[in-house]
Amino acid sequence: MKKMKGFLMLALAAVGTLLTACDDELDVKQAYAFRLETMPVQTRIVRGETAEIRCTLVREGEYNGARYTIRYFQPDGKGELRMDDGTLFLPNDRYPLTREEFRLYYTSRSDDRQVIDVYIEDNMGQITQNTFSFQNEREEDDE
Repeated sequence: MKKMKGFLMLALAAVGTLLTACDDELDVKQAYAFRLETMPVQTRIVRGETAEIRCTLVREGEYNGARYTIRYFQPDGKGELRMDDGTLFLPNDRYPLTREEFRLYYTSRSDDRQVIDVYIEDNMGQITQNTFSFQNEREEDDE
């Protein structure tokens, strides 16, 4: 009987410890890694020509509260970047990204090499960057 009483006391103590150690708050993962995938993009362009960049935001998980923004910077050359809805981006300004599949259109405005860096950022502070480089391809005059 003593052994049974001792066993019951030990079992109750273990159950009590387990119950007090539990946290009743649900642990929800909010920050999932992501990347921007693109179809192959042309690398040669002439002034005034527009290159299409087909993009897909690939997320490793889904969190309903995740919000994404897009911005770009142009370290070399001159050009314009637009979203497929017609939005003209200004360098380093953030714009809401509301779709996972979208197209960007880069229009060359110079005769030099051009580079644009496109950044996607989520509301958890994670950032992914893609760099696109274009070489000028001057049109040759037929003589």
